[in-house]
Amino acid sequence: MTTTCQPEPATTPRQAGRFGRTARLDAGAMLAYLAIAAFVTAGLWPSPGTRALAVNPADQTLTEWFLAQGARFWTGDLSLVSDRMNSPEGINLLANATNLLSGIVLAPVTFLFGAPVSFAVLVAANLAGTASGWYLLFARGFRLHRAGAAAGGLFCGFAPAMLSQSNSHLHITAQILIPLIVYCVLRLTRAQTPVRTGVALGLLIALQLFAGEEVLFLTALTLALLTLSYAVVGWQQLRAALRPLGIGLGVAAGLAIVLLGYPLWVQFAGRQSVPNGLFPPSYFSADLASYLAYSPYSLAGSEESVRLAPNATEMNTFLGWPLLLVVAACTGYLFQSAYVRAALVTGLIAAGLSFGPEIVVGGERTGVAGPYVLLEGLPVVDGALPSRFALILVPLIAGLLALTVHEAMQAADLSRYVMTGGIALALVPLLPVQLGTVSRPEVPGFFSAGHWEKCVRPGGVLVPVPLPTPAAPEPLRWATAANVAFGVPEGFFIGPYGAEGRAAMGVYSQPTAALLHEVHQKGTVPVIGPPEREQAQRDARYWNASCITLGPSTFHDELKLTLDGLYGQGERIAGVWVWRV
Repeated sequence: MTTTCQPEPATTPRQAGRFGRTARLDAGAMLAYLAIAAFVTAGLWPSPGTRALAVNPADQTLTEWFLAQGARFWTGDLSLVSDRMNSPEGINLLANATNLLSGIVLAPVTFLFGAPVSFAVLVAANLAGTASGWYLLFARGFRLHRAGAAAGGLFCGFAPAMLSQSNSHLHITAQILIPLIVYCVLRLTRAQTPVRTGVALGLLIALQLFAGEEVLFLTALTLALLTLSYAVVGWQQLRAALRPLGIGLGVAAGLAIVLLGYPLWVQFAGRQSVPNGLFPPSYFSADLASYLAYSPYSLAGSEESVRLAPNATEMNTFLGWPLLLVVAACTGYLFQSAYVRAALVTGLIAAGLSFGPEIVVGGERTGVAGPYVLLEGLPVVDGALPSRFALILVPLIAGLLALTVHEAMQAADLSRYVMTGGIALALVPLLPVQLGTVSRPEVPGFFSAGHWEKCVRPGGVLVPVPLPTPAAPEPLRWATAANVAFGVPEGFFIGPYGAEGRAAMGVYSQPTAALLHEVHQKGTVPVIGPPEREQAQRDARYWNASCITLGPSTFHDELKLTLDGLYGQGERIAGVWVWRV
């Protein structure tokens, strides 16, 4: 998300002659990032199918389902509204954080080893890939010193915000394409092949929308703010780049509109679309004190600091006071740079927006309005979670650190050691720790071994009991194990089931589903007569169900007695009770 209009330094013969060495340095840096990512995700690797991230296992279940759904692209399933969840009405995939591009790319892993393995690969790949992408941009695009590029890449890939969002918000950590997008903009500012670069930029924009739309929005906002800030603090440098930049961005925008026009129409006006954001901005706002604290995902952090965040998956602002002091020192050290001044303005705006509609300090609401109130009510934008605006700070700070190390390494005085040493000391407490994991039950062999085909054709509907809900999505894992080859009613998704068609999490239950939910929660077998059996048949027809299955669950015996009363005696197949309807 950083860019500069300064001319690219010429490559000297000495630099060219050292290509082999620099290539080895680059490979070493990327292998180091991969090793760190493997360490961070180590808790998943012994058995991805029976391990889950401790902080957010429900979202992991959903993400694995989305990865399996995305893999179906290679079977010819190109739908953006899928009936494989919330059957028969379906869900709007783009109105949900569906990781479509990741599912498509990881399809071979999903088909060979299962979606849980793809999930573990994606958590690690997003971290290592993002770090590597920014490292290469700093080192080769901006031609910064490798030490600075390594520090900048490390921070981009493994900042506390990235570790926090790695708890199943993989559409947020899917930032591998962002350095490429920034590189295209950098080429445009240098008047390098604006039309061809614009085409590449348009393709990258389209791909990023399917990888992580919210990150694309934040990237566009950052680049826009940087450009506007540049117009104020570095107009002479920006003016020379306006023509190629305008041509390239025009080409990119035109291509992106052609490629994304229909998908965006589906997202905002198509079937199962929603007119508003689901989550209240006042809840997902950053606490001012959180900027000074360390998150539990950092070496110096503790669980106690979670109280300063909306929850443990949204710790986007926990930079720690030493890094903030270093950022201030680096800004002063390089203040003559137009980029640094533009980045300062952009960063202050992003931090201000992260506070949400009301400033909160140490958990106490101050009654002081935050800059975010200017965005409230704006279409699309008001659906953004305020604290996520702080994600903009990660690449801005990384760029500042990389540039500072680069300049300091050229200096012959004491500043070389003071600045690089200060940056190192500030980053050490932020080094990542392992993500916590917990065990989870194996998927019944009825689903993982293909026995489900005995009662439902591919593409048909199977009703798992208990039915999946946002609060308890576990049965979605059963469909995921079958590569989403059948649909399920209800589920864990955002859909237009709130008042007046507004966004809601999940769907209202059909009468039979509500009855089964009550048994699952209370363990009381209801009185079942002809009206209940007739309603059960109507609901089965509404779902277009081929069969109903009862897997491992709380109050399993009570649920079986209830289902026997509704649909007749079930049969036992591969450890699961089955009722054909």
